[in-house]
Amino acid sequence: MPHVIVKMYAGRSDAEKSALAEEITRAVTKTLGYGPESVSVGIEDVAPKDWAEQVFKPDIAGKAATLFKPPGYKLSDL
Repeated sequence: MPHVIVKMYAGRSDAEKSALAEEITRAVTKTLGYGPESVSVGIEDVAPKDWAEQVFKPDIAGKAATLFKPPGYKLSDL
């Protein structure tokens, strides 16, 4: 039962978020063999000024062991 959480800069429309959730669901079902009814996707808006404290430090730098695709930027770039 995969649950995917996407954190991104605020400002995307609900239509864009829905399209992203559909694509993520397709990728999960194709890659892992789950049915779409088993997949859930949450999308959390984060203000750019809060990215370092709310996302980068706790979820990227703080969870390096479980990060399978790191970003191409560093904390100093923010």
